Amino acid sequence: MKLAEALALRSDLQRRFEQLRARAQAASRYQEGEEPAEDASALLQEADEVLTQLQDLIGRINRTNSAAELESGVTVTDAIARRDVLRLRRILYAGVADAASGQVGAAIRQMRSELRYIAAVDVRQLRRTADGIAKEYRELDTRIQQVNWEVDLAD
Repeated sequence: MKLAEALALRSDLQRRFEQLRARAQAASRYQEGEEPAEDASALLQEADEVLTQLQDLIGRINRTNSAAELESGVTVTDAIARRDVLRLRRILYAGVADAASGQVGAAIRQMRSELRYIAAVDVRQLRRTADGIAKEYRELDTRIQQVNWEVDLAD
C-alpha cells in the first residue's frame, strides 16, 4: 500500500469512528417502554475496534514519514512541519495586512470629524510576503503529495 492510500484510509477510519461514537451516544439512553434504535454496547465495541486499527495505521504512517525523504536529508516529517509553519506564517502576514487595511470585521464608516486610522505596517509588502509564502506552501505540499504516491507504507 502506498502512503497516500494509507492517508486516505486513515481519514476513512477517523470518519467511521466519529459516526460510531455519535451513534453510540445517541443509543446510550432510551425512554422506558421503548426499544433502543441500536445496541450501544455493540457500537462501542465496533468503535473500539476502529480505534485499534487507526492506532496501528497512524504508527505505520508516522514510521514511513520519518524514514521517507523528500530530498536528501529532509524527511517527509520535516517537510510536513515546514508546511504547517508556512500555513501559520501566511495566516499571520495576511491577517496583519487585513487588520492594517481595515478589512477585518464589518466595514466602519468614518466621519470627517473623527480621527483617521493609519496603517502601522506596509500593507503592500505584507501581502507580497503572504503571497510568496502561499506559493512556497503550495509547492512544498505538491512535493509531499508526490512522495506520498511514490513511497510504500512501512510495516
